[in-house]
Amino acid sequence: MASYLRAWLYGQGVGEDVVSTPSPDVPSIATPDVPSIVESAPQEEDDDGTETVHGNDDDDDTPPMFPALNSAQRASSTLQANVVPRILSDAQRMPPPPIPSLAARRPGVSVGSQSTTSALAPPPTTTKPPPQLARKGKVALAPGHGPLDWANLKKSGQDLRGTDTLLRVTPSMLKEHRTRDDAWTCINGKVYNITHYLPYHPGGEKELMRAAGRDGSKLFAYTHAWVNIEYMLDGCLVGFMVAESS
Repeated sequence: MASYLRAWLYGQGVGEDVVSTPSPDVPSIATPDVPSIVESAPQEEDDDGTETVHGNDDDDDTPPMFPALNSAQRASSTLQANVVPRILSDAQRMPPPPIPSLAARRPGVSVGSQSTTSALAPPPTTTKPPPQLARKGKVALAPGHGPLDWANLKKSGQDLRGTDTLLRVTPSMLKEHRTRDDAWTCINGKVYNITHYLPYHPGGEKELMRAAGRDGSKLFAYTHAWVNIEYMLDGCLVGFMVAESS
């Protein structure tokens, strides 16, 4: 920029050492002061350790090196690379597992000395099959003897008790009603006439006859304590259990 101004000033004739003699007939014209350009050396800035980083003209999208060359991570990796791995001898290595003799092995019978130390040998609890307990499930009921059929029978108004009033039943009286045609049982202190309920019992008539003529509270609690017996046999209530009179 300075060279451009200097060339422009010289082109206008300013700055030339020309002295002209004024003519007496021509009045003198005062020449205005032409500004001069003074070039000064740039001042040195104080170096306070900070530096402003400006972008370069070229587009350099190279990512910075990570970790840095002087970082602790790169120094530790260099040390680890120089460490020679330790090679174990055959005595220091873990021995291979013994080869199981699957073809000659039988459950519950030891095969050689390796069967006692082999981890593949079956545990003692699996050498003998567990006993299967007999489970008593439901039986196939005759058509028209399902739970809904029993509910409809209670609502029909049929006499399922066999008595006109509630009785005070003693153990000796209860023992007299233990046949298929006349079966009573006591459950939780209440006596029921189960004669009409025998064909509707999901476990079968034979299973229900076990409680006929005696107190079946324990048997009932053991087989199906969750059943609401008071609602299921409310129409069959005969009376309440009492002790024998002296």
